[in-house]
Amino acid sequence: MGALEEGNFCGELENGVNLEDPETLAIEDAVRVLLQGLGEDVAREGIRKTPLRVAKAFRQGTRGYQQKVKDIIQGALFPEAGLDKSIGNAGGVGGLVVVQDLDLFSYCETCLLPFQVKCHVGYVPSGHRVVGLSKLSRVSDVFAKRLQEPQRLAGEICSALQTGIKPSGVAVVLQCSHLRFPTFESLLLNSNNEIRSEILVTSGSGVFKDEMNSDCWIDFISLLKLRGVKFEKSRTGDCFCPSRSSASPSSMPCSASPSSMANPLMVSAVTKIIQSLGEDPLRKELLGTPVRFVQWIMNFKETKLDLKLNDLGLCKTQSYTEDEGKIHSELNLSFWSQCEHHLLPFHGVVHVGYFCTQGYNSLPTALLQSVVHFFSFKLQVQERLTRQIAETISSLVGGDVMVVVEAYHTCMISRGIEKSGSSTATIAVLGRFSTDASTRAEFLDGIPSSMGDHKI
Repeated sequence: MGALEEGNFCGELENGVNLEDPETLAIEDAVRVLLQGLGEDVAREGIRKTPLRVAKAFRQGTRGYQQKVKDIIQGALFPEAGLDKSIGNAGGVGGLVVVQDLDLFSYCETCLLPFQVKCHVGYVPSGHRVVGLSKLSRVSDVFAKRLQEPQRLAGEICSALQTGIKPSGVAVVLQCSHLRFPTFESLLLNSNNEIRSEILVTSGSGVFKDEMNSDCWIDFISLLKLRGVKFEKSRTGDCFCPSRSSASPSSMPCSASPSSMANPLMVSAVTKIIQSLGEDPLRKELLGTPVRFVQWIMNFKETKLDLKLNDLGLCKTQSYTEDEGKIHSELNLSFWSQCEHHLLPFHGVVHVGYFCTQGYNSLPTALLQSVVHFFSFKLQVQERLTRQIAETISSLVGGDVMVVVEAYHTCMISRGIEKSGSSTATIAVLGRFSTDASTRAEFLDGIPSSMGDHKI
């Protein structure tokens, strides 16, 4: 095996993260405390390396604390004839420069979960210089890779570009989307929970300072609208983070104080994580964050509950099922789960196809949705989730089952490849579906092309 043996492919530095520095090790220790608080065995295969994976994700996702804007912009300012301190109107002579649709990801300072950002930056050059366009993205990413909230993020990007480039003005528009994760109880009451919390924020300097009376703002916004950006700014005082939004079934309103019932060891562990990232846990915006994070993660506490299907009146009947040869389908069953590798959410839909063999009844949608919720609302991996759902349904219908799970993984879009819109599909087949390709194809052809409200 050589270099492929476990552990040999990991050097001391990985993606800019020192795996052996005190901060990374401190986060690992804190994550072990959180896992133990969830009732997990930290030595279990699949969980054993979770502390390291979470530490790497946090360090990579907050690397902006170690970066300086000056280092990025220096050497990226280029002379351009015709640009002076006045504001031109045409032909690139002091005209507006816009870079759109920059995909960024940041950790929410309120709950420590990642949120997605679509960033649009405009500036009016002056002083005989322009900046390399890629630097607008890199500067934006420096501030996104910190614990953030949308309005401050927009302001910091705008201020840094104004200071570093010294243009006639800078405009920043951010479209931010935060996953609105339900509680298990709210899912049982209503599976069609709102998926996301969204907000649009702006910041301007120089000729963009006055949004209401700036021709440059009008030009900037007009260009964005041509590309489908909808300008619906949120009301002042609206809470972006669902953990503090009164609209969230599991959350407290903006004016509420965090509960004092959270596990103190787990709260202390989250405080240590925040400190190890380079932040001040006593900053007023972060004071309630450890408690909110613990309250959220405790949704996935291993309760060792049994799924008592026999109590639901679904035992075999003695009658022959008339439509034994028909594929029964339940599509787009919503699910929410938590990746046990990175402690980040994943969510999506489950499609179930099955045959009712002789002596078995078809299954009500509510039961199938309950089976999905039971196996998904815990620390999971998608492959295991798919298998568990298939095996459970197989026992209820006589063995012939196909399950397809489609999911968006936060750990895929906020770290690693950072690919917005990427999704993962897994399939489990039992009985007739495992041997008959035409039957599998017939079921797959019936799956809708859209995942409904579950989209990034």
